Amino acid sequence: MSNQQNIQELTLEEVMGDRFGRYSKYIIQERALPDIRDGLKPVQRRILYAMNRDGNTYDKGFRKSAKSVGNVMGNFHPHGDSSIYEAMVRLSQDWKLRAPLIDMHGNNGSMDGDPPAAMRYTEARLSKIAGEMLQDIDKKTVDFVPNFDDTEEEPTVLPARFPNLLVNGATGISAGYATEIPPHNLGEVIQALIYLLDHPDATLDKLMTFVKGPDFPTGGIIQGLDGIKQAYETGRGRIVVRSRTETVTLRGGREQIVISELPYEVNKAQLVKKMDEIRILKKVDGISEVRDESDRRGLSIVVELKKGANAQGILTYLLKNTDLQVTYNFNMVAINHQRPDQLGLKQLLMAYLEHQQIVITRRTHFDLDKAQARQHIVLGLIKALSILDQVIKVIRQSKNKKNAKDNLVAAFQFTEPQAEAIVSLQLYRLTNTDITALQKEQADLDKQIAKLEKILAEPKELGRVLKAQLRQIDHDYGNKRLSEIQAEIESLKVDTKVVVADEAVIVAVSHDGYLKRSSLRSYNSSTDDDNGLKDEDFLIFQQQLSTLNHLFMFTNKGHVIYRPVYELSDARWKDTGEHISQTIGLAADEAIIRTFAFSELKQGGRFVLTTTDGYIKQTEFSEFLPGRTYKSRAAQAMRLKDESAFVTDVIYIQPDEVAQYDVFLASYTGYGLRYPLSEVPVIGAKAAGTKSMALKDGDHVVNAVLVPREKATPVTIITQRGALKRMDVQEITETSRARRGMLILRELKRNPHRVQIMTGPLPAAAKLLVQTDTRQTFFLTPDEHPISDRYSNGSFVLDTEKTGTPVIGYPKIQFAQAE
Repeated sequence: MSNQQNIQELTLEEVMGDRFGRYSKYIIQERALPDIRDGLKPVQRRILYAMNRDGNTYDKGFRKSAKSVGNVMGNFHPHGDSSIYEAMVRLSQDWKLRAPLIDMHGNNGSMDGDPPAAMRYTEARLSKIAGEMLQDIDKKTVDFVPNFDDTEEEPTVLPARFPNLLVNGATGISAGYATEIPPHNLGEVIQALIYLLDHPDATLDKLMTFVKGPDFPTGGIIQGLDGIKQAYETGRGRIVVRSRTETVTLRGGREQIVISELPYEVNKAQLVKKMDEIRILKKVDGISEVRDESDRRGLSIVVELKKGANAQGILTYLLKNTDLQVTYNFNMVAINHQRPDQLGLKQLLMAYLEHQQIVITRRTHFDLDKAQARQHIVLGLIKALSILDQVIKVIRQSKNKKNAKDNLVAAFQFTEPQAEAIVSLQLYRLTNTDITALQKEQADLDKQIAKLEKILAEPKELGRVLKAQLRQIDHDYGNKRLSEIQAEIESLKVDTKVVVADEAVIVAVSHDGYLKRSSLRSYNSSTDDDNGLKDEDFLIFQQQLSTLNHLFMFTNKGHVIYRPVYELSDARWKDTGEHISQTIGLAADEAIIRTFAFSELKQGGRFVLTTTDGYIKQTEFSEFLPGRTYKSRAAQAMRLKDESAFVTDVIYIQPDEVAQYDVFLASYTGYGLRYPLSEVPVIGAKAAGTKSMALKDGDHVVNAVLVPREKATPVTIITQRGALKRMDVQEITETSRARRGMLILRELKRNPHRVQIMTGPLPAAAKLLVQTDTRQTFFLTPDEHPISDRYSNGSFVLDTEKTGTPVIGYPKIQFAQAE
């Protein structure tokens, strides 16, 4: 019945919340986060205390690590031996801690991430500075609590004579909290503590004149003073840590990059492997060898370069793409009064000073009690020696030791401790010299007691003791700063010429959206028609370019796709290449209509864009510069107001040429309009443009071309009935933008001609590639047809009943160089 009364009905949420809450509290307080006072996690504190208690200190010989681990596990830390040993090994690694707390003989791991030898092989003892962490622990300076099985007592915190939390830093992850505190320079932190003792209202800026920033045991260069200051203010901040490098010139004019310091906690072996992969995969042109030359004299990684290689450019690439440079994020969380707190520099320093003041006060009380107890005994002995004969007589008349003590207390008013000291006195102490020694000891005790009482009574005196302690620590263990601090984070801009070899290639873009680059050797060993494309597909762009050139591909839905030539798939000329949809999603009815190549991205030109629904605009080249997402998303080149509209064509022109050209537009129903290009406004990439041509219902713009204003220029028109007509655009009177224009075909009552294709001026004897709606392609030679007047409908060149209706026309690809 009593058991049934103890049954509680609880929801799963309540049970899980309660259990997880308790577990989280344990993890936070007892495992993963350091104490703000001594900077140690419980397992670290237990290791140091257990080794100190066993006399495994710096001034004695080394002992097997397994023995120390067993003591810690059996007495204080009831967890796995591997976790204890890992913690012990980390405390000994001088590339992880600025002041290692354990000296270890044997393999204790390496910067290459090698595991340490098993604990049965290594030997360990406390380092000398670890002794300062435990100094005066036997003087009741810190609280003790029972261990896990109540058989021993362990300290809740160590006295910590030096600011271990900041000097050695901390890293850990617990339930809901994580900590990342970097190591600092011991001397700098002590100078800040001494200043803060004298100036409790010190500003962070003043404290940072002492603590300039982290000081990693692996050295390196720290960039970002703003990040350091933010971290010291709030507990969170971001800095950049880069390797220390030097470029050395060898005989023969070759160079090598020598790396002598790495960022904190970077795995050296993995870094060397990554750099060698970059060499093997030829992601950078110019590295001949990467080797690790580290030895007992120190770290050294050598990147040997080929003759004529750009050393600075290669170094910049390596800094950006490997762990030669890393970002370090401060997250200064520690247990403060049993709670996890995120704290800045001043709060951490204040917490340490507060702890030391408590430790010194408790130590002083302990020493004072001990001195006063001894003084009491000494006074009793002096009194006894002054009446020695009477004392001896009383003792001789006593029955035993207890009776003698009672008689002395009754006869001479000695206290119990004094009587005990008298009856225990050895005979040789009854000499005259011993009285002198006792009187001297009494005088010394008087001075010591006065000094101790002054420390307890006057905060300034306690401060003086604390400062003297700190200065002594600085004198004994202080060393020079290893990490250099630079105010600004240097931006890393990789020169493309470093990453990509300047190589001549043939670049091809097909109508159906296939892209490729091929070597000149592959191209020259193939016939022109053997280009790997399907029969119904054809090239709309083919040029010999450099791998350092840039492609801009415009689609009929108003998008622009950017690709550096070196990013195109490298394929044989006989291969199809990579389809654009493998990296960029396009609409089902979207296609590339025009491709431009440029040698650099600093162009002063403009693009002229026109649409089927009668809009036109000029847009500066700079509007189309690639953004971060250029690899996966097409950028907007022109906004289409009507979903059914398309961009008809894109033309590139220099600003100083605008006055020399007219725009000529042809509409489906046979109207032509000519006006100065200067009437077309220059607007942004996301704009829709302005009206180019007044269109009737059911009409649309077929194409727009630029024609010289002062020169007779023929254009070629192909109708839906398969007729080809050449006409001089000067037959169309120049007017102004947004008019309907003049007829360029003779209107027939039955089956009138409608414009399907209109192309601008073509080179002499050039061929026009025409594709029909049945995916058949034909090559026509416009020069073979005479120039007609604007009322002519031309001559038939295609039998549309057999071939289908013409839909697309491109000049046959002419081999050209990049602009």
